Amino acid sequence: MTTIGAVYSLEDPAPAPARPKWSVAEVMKLFELPFMDLVFRAQQVHREHFDPNAVQRSTLLSIKTGGCSEDCGYCSQSARYSTGLEREQLMAVAEVVEKAKAAKAKGASRFCMGAAWRGPKDKELQTVLAMVREVKALGMETCVTLGMLKDGQAQQLKDAGLDYYNHNLDTAPEFYGQVITTHTMQDRLDTLDKVRAAGINVCSGGIVGMGEGRRARAGLIAQLANMAQPPESVPINNLVAIPGTPLEDAGNLDPFEFVRTIAAARITMPTSFVRLSAGREQMSDEMQALCFMAGANSIFYGECLLTTPNPGADRDEVLFERLGLRAI
Repeated sequence: MTTIGAVYSLEDPAPAPARPKWSVAEVMKLFELPFMDLVFRAQQVHREHFDPNAVQRSTLLSIKTGGCSEDCGYCSQSARYSTGLEREQLMAVAEVVEKAKAAKAKGASRFCMGAAWRGPKDKELQTVLAMVREVKALGMETCVTLGMLKDGQAQQLKDAGLDYYNHNLDTAPEFYGQVITTHTMQDRLDTLDKVRAAGINVCSGGIVGMGEGRRARAGLIAQLANMAQPPESVPINNLVAIPGTPLEDAGNLDPFEFVRTIAAARITMPTSFVRLSAGREQMSDEMQALCFMAGANSIFYGECLLTTPNPGADRDEVLFERLGLRAI
């Protein structure tokens, strides 16, 4: 219905209708659908927006490992936990470029660089900017995850050619304090606002299997879907429980519940890439196929995700061939 008193010229089309918001209760109803109905609905939505047999492949490299000041309960890189991980300095630009070349040769189209920081200092950022410029020059999409950004840093990354900034929300707002206490979800949202304002694509998702209930999983999906502009890329991680972290005994999430989370993300964020991220090493080929059926169309590709194992490229090539998938 047109608002009374509104005037639209022939040159200026009427504003697009507001995107509907998803309540947590509505997302819960998706989770509660019979499994086959949920996956069928997600596949229908997926086919409306994507080639169902095309999967984007990204490679993730830890460019600065360990020694992080934050207390994220799942993370091996926190200086607060004894996980046996050795602290390393920021990698040299030339070494990162060689890793990117190798990833491209194996079929990755996006190269993601992660550093274990609360946020980058200006001197450290200058080195990362050089990495972004060099990787971009290889013809790859670029992504970084550097923690929380200060004013002006996102614009510097944009000027260097950054395509995506990853900053996960991790979990629902009400569960967040049980996983992280050294910063808030609002701190993460503030960084994402800076990224958006600089014109960089947002990569943001979360981790499931941290002891949260289904309502918290629905809350995470609703939080992501209800952003003013949903993330272009939504990584869904299945917790890899690391000895020495507070979540080492979190237990395994039911595989069908993980697939339900993928399906809910696809339905609520129909134009976003939904990525199978951490935890694929523990997934069977059949479980991954169900995730692709439920709308996942991106994976991390390569033997390691920061500090956790990932299926080898050869295994992924065989799986793609078995399923008739092609890489983009």
